[in-house]
Amino acid sequence: MKEYLIDAKDMDEKELNRAIKEHAQNYDKLIIDNPDSRHNICAGLTEDVDIEINGSAGYFVGTMVHGPRIHINGNAGWFAGDNMTNGELVIEGTAGDGAGQGIYGGTVIVKGSVGSRTGEIMKGGTVIIGGNSGFMTGLLMMGGRLIILGDVTEDVGESIMRGSIYVLGSVKSLGKNAVMEKVSPEDQKELKETLSKYGFELSDTDYANFKKIVNIQ
Repeated sequence: MKEYLIDAKDMDEKELNRAIKEHAQNYDKLIIDNPDSRHNICAGLTEDVDIEINGSAGYFVGTMVHGPRIHINGNAGWFAGDNMTNGELVIEGTAGDGAGQGIYGGTVIVKGSVGSRTGEIMKGGTVIIGGNSGFMTGLLMMGGRLIILGDVTEDVGESIMRGSIYVLGSVKSLGKNAVMEKVSPEDQKELKETLSKYGFELSDTDYANFKKIVNIQ
């Protein structure tokens, strides 16, 4: 595997993204040091490349990407993975509001907790949150899967149209057009396959205790 190290210490966000796009064409993996919570890291990247970010990212990390696999050894700001069409974004820490907003495909994983409106207007793909999620999680959701391992606050699934929200912890309240049902054996199997892939080890009892939130139809 050909690797290239980018030290972002003295770069602004435009310089950093130009360097990422240039070197992503010639290397299998890029390692970014000193990201210092810069915004828009990897915005619009379409190369089939592994990106490792050693530190935290700001707003819109991985926005509108198609293909890369981005791993953040830190936290992220608002709208991580916004409008992703294909690829993978793994955040080892926490993220702000709107994680996975509007994604069409791919997978967004936040190992810690997130802010509000997680998975807002998502159309496809998968969003996994290892901790808690704030109000209006799954707002106007149009498709895909949203999986929360912790607790969720008010108005989960507000105005949901399609897709499924799975919550292992407590749900403070449901939003309009949302209804809660038990997970099926097929749901449990799919959840186990997906979560195990990303290192989440749950018991069979946990999988049976997931709550599924969908459109009330």
